Amino acid sequence: MTQAIASQDTSRNGLLAIAGGGVLSGVLTPLLPQLIDRIGGGPGDLRIALVAVPFAVLVFMVVRSFSANPRWAALLAAIVTMVAFVCAVNAAIFIDGQANGADKMMRNILAGLAGGFTGSAIMALGIGLLPAGPRDVVAWLQMLVTGTLAGALLALDNALGLDQTSVLYPVWQAGVAIRLAMALHRRRRA
Repeated sequence: MTQAIASQDTSRNGLLAIAGGGVLSGVLTPLLPQLIDRIGGGPGDLRIALVAVPFAVLVFMVVRSFSANPRWAALLAAIVTMVAFVCAVNAAIFIDGQANGADKMMRNILAGLAGGFTGSAIMALGIGLLPAGPRDVVAWLQMLVTGTLAGALLALDNALGLDQTSVLYPVWQAGVAIRLAMALHRRRRA
């Protein structure tokens, strides 16, 4: 009984640490483009992927801590995260362009939902295929829903004119990281 209580307390503290890491990586993410823009050369998608490095580091640590995956698989999860970030940004840009003529707030909501869904889906698919990743679709649905809905915060960022900071990234990254840990923890218990 005490072991179950200790395990529950440890996982709660772990989730709080992950949420804090998600907020920290989310604060760093919108600050990186100015730094990366000072570095010459490199294709645009590579530069976008570099913006995702703080969150990719967090995903690496979550996969190492909450799954039985080897170190190489955690590194692969971090790379999948960077690819997902690039795809999410491109999906948001595409949807924003397709909704041309609509109200700016509506375009931002649609672009955010598309980007959030795309990023979460690619992460779930890529990390789910790792050796110790859950193969159960239900384990990933919470992460997918959280990422999609948090993507709508892009409209709030634009409405508030947040260029150097963001509401989207800290909430999205904390929420998705917690849901990732929960999906991996669920697999570990099964």
